[in-house]
Amino acid sequence: METKPGETLGRSAALAWLVARIRQRTGRTMVAIDGVDGAGKTTFADELATELTDSGLTVIRISFDDFLNPAEIRHRRGRTSPDGFVADTYDYERFIDDVLDPLGCEGCGRYRAKSYDFASETPLNPPWQVAPDNAVVIVDGMFLHRNRLRNARGRKIWDLSVWLDVPFEVSVHRLAERDGSPDDPDDERLARYVEGQKLYIGRINPAERADLVVDNTD
Repeated sequence: METKPGETLGRSAALAWLVARIRQRTGRTMVAIDGVDGAGKTTFADELATELTDSGLTVIRISFDDFLNPAEIRHRRGRTSPDGFVADTYDYERFIDDVLDPLGCEGCGRYRAKSYDFASETPLNPPWQVAPDNAVVIVDGMFLHRNRLRNARGRKIWDLSVWLDVPFEVSVHRLAERDGSPDDPDDERLARYVEGQKLYIGRINPAERADLVVDNTD
């Protein structure tokens, strides 16, 4: 595993750092882009994918938001529970079976990119796809440094992982502009989400587990 930089990098420097290290690797490479809701994970992951594709690499893009649990599981601890937001939002078993195991360095390469459609609250079983042996798999989503995504020895399963460091004041404002949600991190309507993400940060310290910390405020 590459040694992480000694300091938080800006966006451009972080992309260059990642591209340089990914290009050195052989076989399939698993990359995680983690951060709070509104940190810019999807945009950063898409920019990284573009840089890698332009350099001649094959990229597979996966969003953890396409592996949600059904509503009855997501809200089984109550619709305001921060613990429930962390523990029950994602279907880790399906994600491991359909993405992590087959796309890992020793996997068969036969994967599914989605298991759930949030807009219609519908489970999905799309056709299996086959990844080439040298593909770069970029996954964006929350909670990607949780212990449930570590191997039997307790080590991170990602070849490279990123934590996007963004203050809640900024991330919540971005979400408000995007979907009309409250623009105050202390608004009680956001307590499930903001407090849940604070629990994750406090318990896991994803910035310490990540290979790269990126200041994605601007």
